[in-house]
This record gives sequence, structure tokens and C-alpha cells, in this order.
Amino acid sequence: MCYLFEDFEGWKNYSESRQMELFEVVMEYEVSQRDAKEDTIWAGLENAYSVMKDAVKTGLTEEMTSRSGMINNGAKKVYNYPKAVLSKEFQLLVSRALAAKEVNSCMGRVVAAPTAGASGIIPGVMVTLQELHGLSDRKVAEGLLVSAGIALILEKRASLAGAVGGCQAETGSAAAMAAGAMVYCLGGNINQVFNAVAITIQCMLGLICDPVAGLVEVPCVVRNASAAAIANSSAQIALADVSAVIPVDECVDAMGEVGQSMETRYKETAQGGLAMTKMGQAISKRVLIQDIEMLPDEDTEE
Repeated sequence: MCYLFEDFEGWKNYSESRQMELFEVVMEYEVSQRDAKEDTIWAGLENAYSVMKDAVKTGLTEEMTSRSGMINNGAKKVYNYPKAVLSKEFQLLVSRALAAKEVNSCMGRVVAAPTAGASGIIPGVMVTLQELHGLSDRKVAEGLLVSAGIALILEKRASLAGAVGGCQAETGSAAAMAAGAMVYCLGGNINQVFNAVAITIQCMLGLICDPVAGLVEVPCVVRNASAAAIANSSAQIALADVSAVIPVDECVDAMGEVGQSMETRYKETAQGGLAMTKMGQAISKRVLIQDIEMLPDEDTEE
């Protein structure tokens, strides 16, 4: 038997009644559902985090220009800019989130946590958090398990896909996962972890998915950076015991309701929002023409 992640209230009750840490409940679920040993799960988490760190490093050190030309080494530009808006740490956070997502846009190797379109958020957040607070890889892995539990509930009660619920379901979910993991890793209690999730959802609610030319590049890459920043602000607020007021499960249900009522053109179809601007349409035409493969006429004799 294991908890099946129906809602956050149930996860909390299950954890407290059995005197288990949040990550232990997720580990129990993973072992049960995958019929795997704990050592195997821990090894998988270690590998996933290694890929995340590699993606951050790759995005900050190698050429990152996408085929469309819309992505052009933005992470390195932010990383190397001499003046920090707030602090060097904030600059690192933003550049790392950009870096990992740029790797995805340039067809590199990333961890889809929870999706490829949101693959820069958790790496940017967790790599920076670990560096700032000297966290062990084991503690980060526990945080990743907590984030996985959050994703299980979000997927069940709302969605993780932009095509279903808009960008709130992709970058919003990833930011909520990251915020919860951060609070856990910094010693927050269950209420604070879940409050961070609720606050993040409130901040991301209603965000549409409008990729220019249908590519997960613009505005997706910069949204990964802004979502990483929101995750940090939510964690800071939650750790201080500032209430989200609306319970986390109700926030998740609201995200699901908004996603269901959102028009199709705002769900990764490239038929609304930024994708339909004059520049967006010009880029789309250029990219589509560029990607057409000229095939020989079947009637042409060899």
C-alpha cells in the first residue's frame, strides 16, 4: 500500500499519521508503482540531477543558437553582463534557468521536469540553491522527490501540458514544484512547502501558451527564467509563514478550471498571443519556408 497522491491534504495526513517525511511518501509510491528498489530510485535521481547540472553548464559554455535563430546565446549574455539588477545570485539564477532551457531549444539533453518546455526552471533553481546553501546531493534528491509528488497531484487535478492548460500548466507547474522543493530543502514544514506551491500557482494562474512559429523557444525560454524567479519569491514568502489564504488544493482546482476554459488558440497552437503578432507571423513564415524539404516529383523520370 502507498499513497496515490489524490490531493495535498491527503499527502499531508498520510505523512503525519505515519510520521514520514514528504519525500519518503513519494519514495514509497515510486517503489510500489515501479516495482523498484530504493537504491535504483536514488540512482535515477542522481543521474537526473547530473543531467540538469550538465544542461546548465552546457548552456553557459557552448554555442546555443537554435535553427530558427530566435535563440542566440542569451544565457551567456545574462551570465556575463557586468551589472546585476539585484544581486549576483539573482543574475546566476536567471542565467542558469535560461541556459538549461536553451539547451532544450537547441536539441540538447535535458530533464523534462515536468516537461521539456519547462526544463530550465528546476535546474536553475536547484543548482543555485545548492550552491548558496551548501546542500548535499542527497538533500537535493529529496527535494526532487518532493517536487515529483507535487507534479503527481498537479497532473491528476489539473494538467502539466501547455496543450491542455496553457503555459500555467507547464512553467507554472515547474515553478510550483521548484518552490516546494526549495522550502523542503531549507527546512520548511509541510504547511510551508504546500503554501509555497499555492502561492506559486496564484502567481502563474492564467498564463497562456503562445509559442512563436509553434517552436518552444519564444517566449518559452524567458518564461523559464521568470518562473524560476517566482519560485524563489514564493519560497521566501512561504518560509516566513505568510499564508496563501486559498488552500493549495483549491488553487490547483482553480488552475484546472482556468485551463479548461482557456480558448484553444492559447494552448500551444500558435494561433494566439505572441504567435499572432506581426513579428511572430513573419518569423513563422520564414521558419516554415526554411524548413521545407524539397522532394522530387514522383512523376519525374530518373
